[in-house]
Amino acid sequence: MAANKQKKSGPAKTGSTGKPGRDFLAGKLLIAMPNMTDPRFQKSVVLLVSHDETHAMGVVINKQLAEIELGELLEQLEIDPIDGAGGEPVYYGGPVQTDRGVVVHSLDYSGAQTMPIGERLGITASKEILVDIGGRERKQQPPKHYILAIGHAGWGPGQLESEIAVNAWCHSDAALDLVFGHDGDDHWRAALESLGVTTAMLSKEWSSTRLDDSPLN
Repeated sequence: MAANKQKKSGPAKTGSTGKPGRDFLAGKLLIAMPNMTDPRFQKSVVLLVSHDETHAMGVVINKQLAEIELGELLEQLEIDPIDGAGGEPVYYGGPVQTDRGVVVHSLDYSGAQTMPIGERLGITASKEILVDIGGRERKQQPPKHYILAIGHAGWGPGQLESEIAVNAWCHSDAALDLVFGHDGDDHWRAALESLGVTTAMLSKEWSSTRLDDSPLN
């Protein structure tokens, strides 16, 4: 299991038979542990959008792209920008569908293609939300909080569970101030600290990959 000794939030989910099943983590934050070997996810914080027996899907929310900003997206989509919209950051959302943008946002905004993630977060993949964020012809006010991302992360059946079992990820609640209030490595450290964990506390024993999920004590 994850390296920290976090408390589970809420009861275990049940399957169609009504029997207790494993916990699913949609709406949680995945936090990469120090032994994450995939460079695409090292020191990543991922908002998990969906998770069930067949798949998991999430968006990395703390890796800003150096080569693109909002203004370039608006130009590519032929959206007439408002003054000052050009310099807002765009993030690397993950290695899947890197030609497609998504917006993670607070649920004070909702469009036709918005999918809620819990009670306070949503994700929208549409041109309309970009118009509302940075265009002159907006139809409604933009969300108060949002992250623009290109691509997303995906896992097949049991893949994410296997990575959690070897301590590649831990997870936390997705509080608004934690999702939107930090950036880069600071975001990663803040996510760990929300669990009462600092990088200095992650011993080699806990952060090293184990071949099975047997307890350490």
